[in-house]
Amino acid sequence: MKVVVVGAGEVGYNIAKVMSDRNDVIVIEKDSNRAALVNELDVQVITGNGANVDLLKELPAFELFVAVSGNDEINILACLAAKAITGGKSKTVARVSNPDYIKKPVSQKLEVGVDVMVCPELSLASEIAELLYIRGAIDAEVFAEGKVEMIEFIISEENPLIGKPFKELQLTECCTVSAILRQNDVIIPNGNSFLIPGDHVIVIARVVDIDAVEELFSPKAADSKKRRRKKILLIGCGNVGFYLASLIDKDPGIDLKIIEQSQERCLEVVDLLPNSLILHGDATDIALLREEGAGHSDVVVAVTGSDEKNLLCGLMTKHFGNGKIISRTTHPDYIPVFEMVGIDIALSTRNATINEVLRLTLGTSVESLRALPQAESEILEYLVTDKSKVLGRLLKDLHFPEDAIISMIVRGGEQIIPSGNLEILPDDRVIVFSKPEAYGRLNSLFK
Repeated sequence: MKVVVVGAGEVGYNIAKVMSDRNDVIVIEKDSNRAALVNELDVQVITGNGANVDLLKELPAFELFVAVSGNDEINILACLAAKAITGGKSKTVARVSNPDYIKKPVSQKLEVGVDVMVCPELSLASEIAELLYIRGAIDAEVFAEGKVEMIEFIISEENPLIGKPFKELQLTECCTVSAILRQNDVIIPNGNSFLIPGDHVIVIARVVDIDAVEELFSPKAADSKKRRRKKILLIGCGNVGFYLASLIDKDPGIDLKIIEQSQERCLEVVDLLPNSLILHGDATDIALLREEGAGHSDVVVAVTGSDEKNLLCGLMTKHFGNGKIISRTTHPDYIPVFEMVGIDIALSTRNATINEVLRLTLGTSVESLRALPQAESEILEYLVTDKSKVLGRLLKDLHFPEDAIISMIVRGGEQIIPSGNLEILPDDRVIVFSKPEAYGRLNSLFK
């Protein structure tokens, strides 16, 4: 596929890096220093304005246009120009941060000439919100319009499931274990598989079964969240912090306290978050953290625009004895470093945009996609159409690739844990965990 990426910041650089393995990629960046950094990749780099129509007309024919500069308006304008130049044939993706343009993490905006608008900040806030409600999880994502949840747990030494074959546990009553991450191995489990301490487990579950799933895979965390108001300390109320606060402000089960360094920002959001306590101050001030009871918070979330500050605040509050520390980093490569020094969960904003770009390259039958970099795999949501080869066939007859597993099927309002005798029907949403080796076979089955 011919792909054009506008913007060579953190998101643009990583999209170009991911896409360049199998696609012809052109990167447009007006900053010569950033352009020089991208030159190390196997891509063509053009120094210039990605919204310049004359520049775009000079490009070879392209099928996918991704605008991820730091300016929302430039990204939208560039996508409009790309649509016009290709006669509407190219797919366009625009990254935006302004809530005036987007109300949910990923939206179709065909009426303005953009196939997909992605807000990485809102996506990150949504992911953190999910983690607040599933205390034992270190990662979470919703699929099938909120009916299905992907959850990642770490198996503790005290977990009673350890050493027991899956065929004895009857896990299929509430979920599907899609993968076990064991050191450097990614295991797609079968009935003889079992867990050991330290395993990372990727589980696909019905939303209504989340409490039962947490009880199985993280019983200590499930036990500790018995019904009482959960105390959340939020450090930073920029775009990510505000989006997160908006998602949980009205929850009567959450006591939300926000520390924001900018007095002007505090005044902007105070009336928009009526159920939250907003404090003006510097969260690196130990006296302030002690005064505000940081050591008694169930979860501390540090999402300022500074990696250093997020790391420092996280470690300081960890020292006070908090239950879970979640920290934002603008550099995805820092995630393992953050977690190595004591941050429980480190997250980046780049993944939402990369997920959407990958989805568009895999074809129209892929409704949503979540990359799992730690597993070098992905979770895909396919929509079954009247052209899909899987239509009308039993799961046991599909000759499904070994490097993939069907984890859940959503049929109307029903979430079905798959079995061999289940027939696939039109409009089914099929949730699949897959390694890269299986993508070709999967696409041929569902296309």
